[in-house]
Amino acid sequence: MKALRSDYTEVWTSGAAVPLMRFCDRACSIAGSGLDLLELPDREPPAGLIDRLRGFDSIVSWYGSGRAEFREAAERLRLPIQFLDALPRSESCHAVDFYLGQVAALGIGSVAVPDPMIECPTVERSFAVLHPFSGSGSKNWPMERFRDIAARLRYLLPVYWCAGPEEELDCVVCKDDLYELACWLAGARVYVGNDSGITHLAAAVGTPVVALFGPTDASVWGPRGPKVRVMKGGPGMTDLPVEAVWRSVCEVLA
Repeated sequence: MKALRSDYTEVWTSGAAVPLMRFCDRACSIAGSGLDLLELPDREPPAGLIDRLRGFDSIVSWYGSGRAEFREAAERLRLPIQFLDALPRSESCHAVDFYLGQVAALGIGSVAVPDPMIECPTVERSFAVLHPFSGSGSKNWPMERFRDIAARLRYLLPVYWCAGPEEELDCVVCKDDLYELACWLAGARVYVGNDSGITHLAAAVGTPVVALFGPTDASVWGPRGPKVRVMKGGPGMTDLPVEAVWRSVCEVLA
């Protein structure tokens, strides 16, 4: 999205992601805007929404790529929307390269954004972070192995566990605001986590990351960055040994 910046740029996204959209002129949640109501024939969109959408010179949208009713409503209302595929179609192309390729094909903005990056205030990197969760249990490395890594790290650094409000774990850091979480992660000397949005967030702030992947294709969805190590486990994540992960942790700490 940074590559699409123009003289005036708005980003409409999920409510949780709004605090991260600090590069644009305005950000709002899709749910709060009422945009999702356009495809429902029995629901009236909020007053002024259609005029606001028509006021943009151009709208680039990944929302609606798989929603025929929304695309039909946009065409009927003559909204200036260009719909793009939300998911890469090729297993040989990383998602970042896929989205940058879409932007380049549009001829809008600049595509000189090699890796996702979130700018945070400069802080001293002084601790380690472990995030043992993800959106699916099948993507989680066994908790006892995370505890083993934590025990080894404590000889070197203070260790913090990171979790979301719905994840059960004692003595964790939990921040609802993703930008606040990003700024906190920027203070870590190393981050170890499963295939999750928080792992991508840690990579985007430049923190050295050891990302543990199982069933998901890391060549497409792995975090990108100069200080990122992606380790591939099996479908159940149990054949990724502690010693291999620890070696990667030591390498990114060196």
